[in-house]
Amino acid sequence: HIPNHKINRPNPNIHSLSLVLDTSKTMTFSDSCSRPEGSSKGAAAADGARTYLIGGNWKANGSVASVEKLIAEFNAAGPIPVNAEVVIGAPFIHIPLCLMSLRKDVEIAAQNCNLTGTGAYTGEVCASQLKEMGVTWVILGHSERREGFGMAGEDSELVAKKTKMALAEGLKVMLCIGEKKEEREAGTTMNVCASQLKPAAAILSKEEWANVSIAYEPVWAIGTGLTATPEMAQETHANIRQWVSDNVGADVASAVRIQYGGSMKGANASGLMGQTDIDGGLIGGASLTKDFFNIINGVPSA
Repeated sequence: HIPNHKINRPNPNIHSLSLVLDTSKTMTFSDSCSRPEGSSKGAAAADGARTYLIGGNWKANGSVASVEKLIAEFNAAGPIPVNAEVVIGAPFIHIPLCLMSLRKDVEIAAQNCNLTGTGAYTGEVCASQLKEMGVTWVILGHSERREGFGMAGEDSELVAKKTKMALAEGLKVMLCIGEKKEEREAGTTMNVCASQLKPAAAILSKEEWANVSIAYEPVWAIGTGLTATPEMAQETHANIRQWVSDNVGADVASAVRIQYGGSMKGANASGLMGQTDIDGGLIGGASLTKDFFNIINGVPSA
């Protein structure tokens, strides 16, 4: 075992280090952890078909004891469909615990990262630090952060720049968009979603879009128990995909995954994910319970 702090540090006295170590992959904190193996079931997605993406967003929830209990439940929850990718967005403070003990077939996301990288930015956590830990995803642009909570909210230009930074550092991004209740009632849902996507479309390359999912979260349905009907959600998802086709490219639109994020739970997951343009979910409250695996098991068979 090579201690993490010994990896990829230049030593002027050792010129043949590359002969000893595989330097093609930087060691991360998670590489030194003995996470339990997961298990899988079913068939892989067909060539060219989108794999479902099931993201959990724990928000600012969980004690060490409650997270340990939830990890134990998830580890014992049985196989994950092969045509699904599962990610947990943990609070920063619980990321190491997840990386040490959560089953290997569940990836770890952060719920935010900064715009500026490392340096004199007190209280910030940057994408390169998350990547070094073994985090693979980050959730950006969530409506709670756009709105703010006792502080200024983040606008779409900032969210786009953060997305660009995270991608440059090797993270994948769940880019959140969605309208408020009054915007839905006024018929401006797609105008809102387009305005939130436009700054990202302006600065991301097609290659970068390969590492972005769009999480459509109607704000009026987050944590309220209200859920768009599968047909309502499908209509908006189809409109989002068409917007991406028109403004980024048909190839990107065909490949990009669009998650639904409005009070999805085990009871409604299969109906939502059975829609043509709904490629998974970004789950809040239900991801803090065993019901999260009912959602995962709601993924349609390949």
